[in-house]
Amino acid sequence: MLLRDSLKDSNKVGIAKVVIKTRQYLAGVKPEDGVLVLELMHFAEELADPEKLHVPKKLEVGKRELEMAKALIGSMSSKWSPEKYRDDYREAVMKVIEEKVEHGGEEIEEKPKKAPKPTKVIDLVQGLQKSLEQAGGAKKRTKARGKQTQREKKAA
Repeated sequence: MLLRDSLKDSNKVGIAKVVIKTRQYLAGVKPEDGVLVLELMHFAEELADPEKLHVPKKLEVGKRELEMAKALIGSMSSKWSPEKYRDDYREAVMKVIEEKVEHGGEEIEEKPKKAPKPTKVIDLVQGLQKSLEQAGGAKKRTKARGKQTQREKKAA
């Protein structure tokens, strides 16, 4: 409580080094909603020089494309359900530990890994391209119908 309250009152953030698994991280310790939050950061040598990045110039996005992208994101969105996500790594480590305990701490044979279940990952760019192609095809059909109607009028 003392650290949290003093950081909050002084409007400061603590800096810490933290080891997670086998890697050391730089972290900020800050007060938030009555608790201390640890936020991982990067060391200076891990940061990319923005001058060396090849970032494309700002491009104008068409209103229709932006609306289509928003509609696609909306159709793929759902209510956040944290219970749908599990720490697979931790579960696998705990399973290995339990097996070692069952075998009296002896080395156990590595079992062949099961293929991961396929996921329903949708390629956003591919979805947008398909939508654009369909929209472009509809325009061509509409233009073709218009030309056909004009020909019929001339023939009559």
